[in-house]
Amino acid sequence: MTQTFVHWAYPVQAVRALVPEPLVVEEYEGSAWVGFTPFVMTDVRPPGVPSALPGLPAFPETNLRTYVRRPGGRDGLWFFSLEVACPVMLGARAIGAPYHPGVLEVARSGETVRYFGRRRPGRASYRLVVRPGAPLERPTERDVWLTSRWRAYTRRLGLLWETPVEHEPWPLAGATVEELEETLTAEAGLPAPAGEPVAHFSDGVRHVRMGVSVPCARTP
Repeated sequence: MTQTFVHWAYPVQAVRALVPEPLVVEEYEGSAWVGFTPFVMTDVRPPGVPSALPGLPAFPETNLRTYVRRPGGRDGLWFFSLEVACPVMLGARAIGAPYHPGVLEVARSGETVRYFGRRRPGRASYRLVVRPGAPLERPTERDVWLTSRWRAYTRRLGLLWETPVEHEPWPLAGATVEELEETLTAEAGLPAPAGEPVAHFSDGVRHVRMGVSVPCARTP
């Protein structure tokens, strides 16, 4: 599962307006953070499937997310959108995961990685060219904070759902964004990103396991 992380700092109020109660928007250095993360999923396993059996075929996915915490609970992800080229993943809409089918492409070209995606139907799209850098031998606190989450929250039928995800910690490298055009933030209702993004690249982890989704709270 290779992955690129592109992050922007946002005013907390702009993100808060798009995240349901009772989730709390987490801050780092006084800002909320929105992550644009295209990647290739490999060896994904539904709950209960042992590691000795094959997972789903590899497929590209891209999410737009922020970082939240459930009061009295654990931190996790809140997704504004999930673009995916694997129809099987659309089943997660049953618990409110905002999956959208689309045409997604990932390709290595020399020393760069190129990502392209277009939602079908709809106008949301993106194009990213990133140049991976040197491995981060000692990731900073912010590096870890932006990339390490082990559960996702969704909302469906007045309930907040929690879905755990298991895999090894990300081996991180620095990255340079060479080209980026995207309309995902605007489609989600966010202001246009301001300032230079913070970027990371990872050659990936293996044996991604998604746990059983369970309701954890009622929402307004």
